[in-house]
Amino acid sequence: MYFLSGWPKRLLCPLGSPAEAPFHVQSDPQRTFFAVLAPVRLSIWYSRPSVLIVTYKEPEKSSSQFGSYKQAEWRPDSTMIAVSVAQRSSIVFLSTTAYGYILFFHITSTRGDKYLYEPVYPKGSPQMKGTPHFKEEQCAPALNLEMRKLLDLQAPIMSLQSVLEDLLVATSDGLLHLIHWEGMTNGRKAINLCTVPFSADLQSSRAGSFLGFTDVHIRDMEYCATLDGFAVVFNDGKIGFITPVSSRFTAEQLHGVWPQDVVDGTCVAVNNKYRLMAFGCASGSVQVYTIDNATGAMLLSHKLQLTAKQYPDIWNKTGAVKLVKWSPDNSVVIVTWENGGLSLWSVFGAQLICTLGGDFAYRSDGTKKDPLKISSMSWGAEGYHLWVVSGFGAHNTGIESDSKSIVKQPGILLFQFIKSVLTVNPCMSNQEQVLLQGEDRLYLNCGEASQIQSARSSSARSEHKAGGGKSPFADSGLESQGLSTLLGHRHWHVVQISNTYLESNWPIRFSAIDKLGQNIAVVGKFGFAHYSLLTKKWKLFGNITQEQNMIVTGGLAWWNDFIVLACYNISDRQEELRVYLRTSNLDNAFAHITKAQAETLLLSVFRDVVIVFRADCSICLYSIERKSDGPNTTAGIQVLQEVSMSRYIPHPFLVVSVTLTSVSTENGITLKMPQQARDAESIMLNLAGQLIMMQRDRSGPQIREKDSNPNQRKLLPFCPPVVLAQSVENVWTTCRANKQKRHLLEALWLSCGGAGMKVWLPLFPRDHRKPHSFLSQRIMLPFHINIYPLAVLFEDALVLGAVNDTLLYDSLYARSSAREQLEVLFPYCVVERTSQIYLHHILRQLLVRNLGEQALLLAQSCAALPYFPHVLELMLHEVLEEEATSREPIPDPLLPTVAKFITEFPLFLQTVVHCARKTEYALWNYLFAAVGNPKDLFEECLMAQDLDTAASYLIILQNMEVPAVSRQHATLLFNTALEQGKWDLCRHMIRFLKAIGSGESETPPSTPTAQEPSSSGGFEFFRNRSISLSQSAENVPASKFSLQKTLSMPSGPSGKRWSKDSDCAENMYIDMMLWRHARRLLEEVRLKDLGCFAAQLGFELISWLCRERTRAARVDNFVLALKRLHKDFLWPLPIIPASSLSSPFRNGKYRTVGEQLLKSQSADPFLNLEIDAGVPHVQRSQSWLGNIGPTHHEIDTASSHGPQMQDAFLSPLSNKGDECSIGSATDLTESSSVVDGDWTMVDENFSTLSLTQSELEHISMELASKGPHKSQVQLRYLLHIFMEAGCLDWCIVIGLILRESSIINQIVVLIQSSEVDGEMLQNIKTGLHAVDRWASTDCPGYKPFLNIIKPQVQKLSELTEEQVQPEAFQPVPVGKTPEHAGPRAEESRGSLGHGSVPPGEVGGGSLVSRKEEDTTRAEEEDSFQDGTYDCSVS
Repeated sequence: MYFLSGWPKRLLCPLGSPAEAPFHVQSDPQRTFFAVLAPVRLSIWYSRPSVLIVTYKEPEKSSSQFGSYKQAEWRPDSTMIAVSVAQRSSIVFLSTTAYGYILFFHITSTRGDKYLYEPVYPKGSPQMKGTPHFKEEQCAPALNLEMRKLLDLQAPIMSLQSVLEDLLVATSDGLLHLIHWEGMTNGRKAINLCTVPFSADLQSSRAGSFLGFTDVHIRDMEYCATLDGFAVVFNDGKIGFITPVSSRFTAEQLHGVWPQDVVDGTCVAVNNKYRLMAFGCASGSVQVYTIDNATGAMLLSHKLQLTAKQYPDIWNKTGAVKLVKWSPDNSVVIVTWENGGLSLWSVFGAQLICTLGGDFAYRSDGTKKDPLKISSMSWGAEGYHLWVVSGFGAHNTGIESDSKSIVKQPGILLFQFIKSVLTVNPCMSNQEQVLLQGEDRLYLNCGEASQIQSARSSSARSEHKAGGGKSPFADSGLESQGLSTLLGHRHWHVVQISNTYLESNWPIRFSAIDKLGQNIAVVGKFGFAHYSLLTKKWKLFGNITQEQNMIVTGGLAWWNDFIVLACYNISDRQEELRVYLRTSNLDNAFAHITKAQAETLLLSVFRDVVIVFRADCSICLYSIERKSDGPNTTAGIQVLQEVSMSRYIPHPFLVVSVTLTSVSTENGITLKMPQQARDAESIMLNLAGQLIMMQRDRSGPQIREKDSNPNQRKLLPFCPPVVLAQSVENVWTTCRANKQKRHLLEALWLSCGGAGMKVWLPLFPRDHRKPHSFLSQRIMLPFHINIYPLAVLFEDALVLGAVNDTLLYDSLYARSSAREQLEVLFPYCVVERTSQIYLHHILRQLLVRNLGEQALLLAQSCAALPYFPHVLELMLHEVLEEEATSREPIPDPLLPTVAKFITEFPLFLQTVVHCARKTEYALWNYLFAAVGNPKDLFEECLMAQDLDTAASYLIILQNMEVPAVSRQHATLLFNTALEQGKWDLCRHMIRFLKAIGSGESETPPSTPTAQEPSSSGGFEFFRNRSISLSQSAENVPASKFSLQKTLSMPSGPSGKRWSKDSDCAENMYIDMMLWRHARRLLEEVRLKDLGCFAAQLGFELISWLCRERTRAARVDNFVLALKRLHKDFLWPLPIIPASSLSSPFRNGKYRTVGEQLLKSQSADPFLNLEIDAGVPHVQRSQSWLGNIGPTHHEIDTASSHGPQMQDAFLSPLSNKGDECSIGSATDLTESSSVVDGDWTMVDENFSTLSLTQSELEHISMELASKGPHKSQVQLRYLLHIFMEAGCLDWCIVIGLILRESSIINQIVVLIQSSEVDGEMLQNIKTGLHAVDRWASTDCPGYKPFLNIIKPQVQKLSELTEEQVQPEAFQPVPVGKTPEHAGPRAEESRGSLGHGSVPPGEVGGGSLVSRKEEDTTRAEEEDSFQDGTYDCSVS
């Protein structure tokens, strides 16, 4: 409703003696001038600008005679001020009679065209002269103040109150004087309160009890026009209401009512719009009363009091209520206390602001501040400012001489407020935006607002937006803005109101935003202006006279592109209804104007109907339609129906809002025709907080649609009104329809202040069955929310609001001298957007009322909302907390019902476990007694494959069950997680199982820092390593290095973490499970999963494979394994190219070209894994592993084999060392190394090469026969693991898939150079024969490669036959290495794979001897087998 903004401002008061310090402020009825009283002076201030205009200082002689000023009251036309004078206690009067003086001051304007303050504009400025009333609006007038009359009422004056043309004065002798403003009593007799009868209500006998004691007098009073009487507080603390029984104001005609139980009243304020009387009490609370229409008794409506929950340290230490003031629009009340502080409440008791807590009360270092003590306050125009006369600390005891404490002196502070547009323009309640208005700016919550035109808008506009920062708008649906739009972020979209308009039309009275949140209109003193959020431009009246000639009276509303408003035409003295088109110029020539009979007080738009409420208590419905006559588009308005409400409405000012809705007591199913359901409009009228509904009367004969012309269709009359709810502040409804969410869209939402919200919900029978006649078709459900609602998002089940937040800046003023700055004493106030879910409240209310079926329908319609799981969780949590912590037994607990309700949704298991995890352990038994045994729920999670939820249940089981049970369930979950590859969960489960075993609760075991070199990290480097095989392979030396590194790599997060205490039974238990899983994976030929499993869990794959070499790690079916690997690693089966026979590639001629193409196409370093390896490395460290490809001597052999190879040495791009030679045309020496970037030579030479069709075809075939880079790296890694573990049959399978004969070569060399198990050899031989048979029948693409490796296969057969069973798998001495150069020439021709990378030093002629190379190879194998293989990662 109302929100504080920024810091308060301090007005500069001329300070003199303590006698001149201000203590009272009173605004005039128009809130333009403020009278400020000091003990001996009266000052008049102007509101905008806030400046002092004139001061009257009482001469010393008369001040000693009369005493000091006490209270001021303005005449309704602001031409006079009456000031009451309090006697100085120090003056001893000689006479026995007491004096009570009233001074009457006249305010006159100084003659001529003189102003006290005038704005100064630069020369030639358009504001200079062109505006009528320019001076009056912009300048502070010069006034004279003179005392004209003096009236003595013979007794000290307690209260002054202006009533119409008279001044009502209460004196301490118990009399009420009615005085004419000219200072005459008109001969009317003063009324003695002792003669006024008081009773509990007006129905009791005329002779009520009289105030029978002499010293009773009125302490404070205020006149209420809509109740026609006075709310009074007596000096003994009693409160009452005095009303004239007839029109005459005499003692005989007055009668009083009072509540018997209040005896501590201190002050009173009345709210004319809601007919409420707020009485401040000595206890610190405010009691708000209303008058019962039937009996005339005073009924307690609600109380405004601080609660111990919110303000535990201050709620009962505030002191008595000092002041209560209602805002000008009667929508909020401000309360202050004797001990300081102020608070702001909505009409029916929702607390908005209180300065007794938070940053208002405490400094940033936690010390307590002195609360602000307020001696008087008054609201400014439209409630944008609150004028406060303050005295910090000790109350005005005297001004300290210290200049630093200037802030402690009594002074005038201006608090600034921002308010919701609903306070003044309630027709905005059928929209989903939050719009707040300040005195010179607007705050919108559609910061991401939609741009429906964005698709149509010109690109120029979008470019312009892009240039000026990101446009704050995004797309949304036509009817309802998207959820992200209205929630978006916490910031507001702030629109500064046009200064040109504000200068002559301050203050802003109304504002409205259209349905799409793209256009805003504002209304000031005269005329109106509108703004487009798309173009960021204001549109004002071109003719200023037209603007100054209209006063908007009943608010304004948007209808499509039109602005509909009700106004008073000053020159014609005529009430009018006008419609302006947004896109045309703002001019009366383009407006459609309809004359109205009486002043319009309220206006609202529903679909294509405008509904207005007039001052004669009638409601008029107009139809509105778009008309295009020629070039101009206008809207036509016709009267549809008039309804007189004077029988039901005592005073037109009491109507807070009027809207037309489609809500009715029938929910559309019982109506005969769908047309009726659509037209079933009813009028909702908020009459002083009572919500009244008038529906169409369908009891008469119904006219069928087709029989009558729709234009002449007579509208149905309305039924008599029905009261739906009390204490209503705002009403929200929508005209949209959504079959999926009928409950929410056909409901009526009410905001009821301190009582929270209510929803009038339709109840639908299921599956269109006929509803029971005895069942109501709607139900009113109350619920509490924590924010003040400003808008309802119907489909999204959200309430939007705003809340004050504070920022402390006192740390900036650390010096003691600055401790008293205003910025230190007050925090800076900002307004934050906020929202709240309400669905769980409604579901719960329905379940309480045994309407589970309706709750289910409603919940199912909202199940797609992103926060629906949170809704269920909130409902369960709230019910659980209430019932489980209740002290008394609950006769009918709701928890079982809620639990049963939640089981209807698939989120049941998550909801329960999340709720339990957020609830204290003590309540778990109560919860699971209702929802079911956690063991059963855990098993349900496993069956539903919801492992994360099952893990949460495990924590609950661990707390509720014995360790054996939780271990059993943890084992189940661990196995399932292993099966599904949920590695994070597996790691948690290992930790959990160990914690159970070691008696710890949930602490992870410490990871040992030392890593053994041989512990392989499996696939770990895909996650942890950036160097070896992912990002910068080009800068890494030879492939030997890239694989060496992985040997000594740390084994991931869990590494060898349980080897330290492997004797522990718990670790053995875990190891057994891991071994079992690894065995399963190998048996099912799931190598990819095995690699991930080892890498993620730090499983020691090599040592395990060594043990399982002849068992689980055997390949039983080579063909099946091959097929499975092709599938798992997405590796294509080889195919034979059509042109392979005639292709020069077969001879290996342009081999580098293909590989270079490959390299140039590959952005991924995995592809060119070893391309840029420097030659010296390769020479010195030829590895056993196959990804090195053909070695030097192979290439030499190849080049000497056939004559066609000789000319290759002459061409720059011939087989000159394959890819290793790409970097440079010169020979690579020992010291040189190809690095990333030496590409220039390649490009020059490459461009000279022309490729034939068949060559291109071959290259594409070569590309097509390779799998993804990642798979290649993984396969090579697995190859290395199996090689290290001695599982040679798996190495053969991987070599076949990669189609690299070097791998097969290497395995043959290994078998020759070491003692290998004969059974394994036999298995390999059988397997290769099986593959050969399969290739012949099913996969001919493998045949070329199998032909290439035939010699190796032959060698294997020979070895198998002569094999003697060896005792162990051991490395062999170097000398045993046999020559195996023969088959290599063939291989260099056949293996075109980019994985086989020969070194580059061939063209230079410095050939490496075969013997030296073989020796190197054998040495390395030797060192590798001994396990001393280590290297550091650069």
